[in-house]
Formats: sequence, C-alpha cells, structure tokens
Amino acid sequence: MTATHSSSDPAASPRAPRGSARDKLIAAAHQEVRRQGYAATTVDQICAAAGVTKGAFFHHFESKEALAVAAAEAWTERARPMFDMLPHTQLDDPLDRLLGHIDFRFSLLHGPVDGFTCFVGTMVQDAYATSEPIRLACEASIAAYCEALAPDIEAAMQAYGAPAGMSALDLARHIQSVLQGGFVLAKTTNDPAIARESVAHLTRYVRMLFGRT
Repeated sequence: MTATHSSSDPAASPRAPRGSARDKLIAAAHQEVRRQGYAATTVDQICAAAGVTKGAFFHHFESKEALAVAAAEAWTERARPMFDMLPHTQLDDPLDRLLGHIDFRFSLLHGPVDGFTCFVGTMVQDAYATSEPIRLACEASIAAYCEALAPDIEAAMQAYGAPAGMSALDLARHIQSVLQGGFVLAKTTNDPAIARESVAHLTRYVRMLFGRT
C-alpha cells in the first residue's frame, strides 16, 4: 500500500522516532530507501539513522532483505488510516469519498520529493529482479492499497454506472499507477509540481468517467 506523508511524518525526520529498536530501524529504512533507493542504502546507514547499534540490527533482522520485507509490511499498516480515519471517508456519496481520497493524495505532494514518494514503489524498482521476498512484499503492499480503494469504486459504479468491462480493481490499479508515475516524474525534476499535475488530471478523468462535471 502506498503512503505519502506530510512534513510531520516521523520517517521524514533526520532521526527515527522514539520506540523500540525494531521500530526505529523500520522507520529509518523508510526514510533512507525513499531518499536514495534500496540498493544504495546500507545497513550501517540505516543503523546510523535509527540511532541503534549494528548488533541491535542483527538482533531483530538477519539481513537487510529481512528488514526490507518487514518495512514493506509496516508501510502497509501506516497507510491504513487513509481509508478509515480521514473526513472524506465519512461522506455518504461513494464518488465523493473516492474524489476525496484523490484530493487527499494531492494535498501531500509538497516539500522534498523523498518525503512524499512511496517506500515500496521505490524499493521494488531496485529489487524486483534480485529479491523475490522483497518483490512479493511490495506486491502485497500495493495490492492492499488497491483492494482498500476498490469498495468505494464499486459503490460509485453501482450509483453512477461505468463503461462495459471496467472493474473496480482495474480503476484502483490505474489510480495507483498514476500516483507511482507521478512520484517518478517528480524525481526527474526534483519538484512535486509535475506529480500534482498528474494527480489533477487523474481527478478530471475520474470525474468524467462517472459523469461528474
């Protein structure tokens, strides 16, 4: 599941938040991988960012790959509040909830690029061909995001109709694709503006798709 975060996000801070060594290491992995990619991030860098010893690292994780898998699972859990705690999730109209979700994602596209890009999306680009456990963990996280978005899309399809052959999961995956593509474009320019432009077009597309002018 993809998650973007504002400047209040602990993983965007120079040091990981207080808590257990394991939690600090996961938060540091989120920070460092988003900043420089999985392949370029070392265990030493993660330990330094977490403020823990290398011995503590290996007490909790047998390898960098094991930490990466745990961090992907934790990323999914961090994203869950987007689907049950925000004001737009309480709206009656499912299309309003869907558009509210996209607006929320748009609102997070500001500040340093590594502060809002996706941990699993960044990591899988590096590791999909070299680590099957990491690829599967990233696939599960992204699939969880799509599955969480699909019920509102399905309800909007029931309320407003949809083109023949379209499924709720198809549109959820398209939304995910636009977000991930926006992150990549933002990295090419080192500027969130191009990602916001992509998500603004996504909003227009969804509104037209359901006949909302």
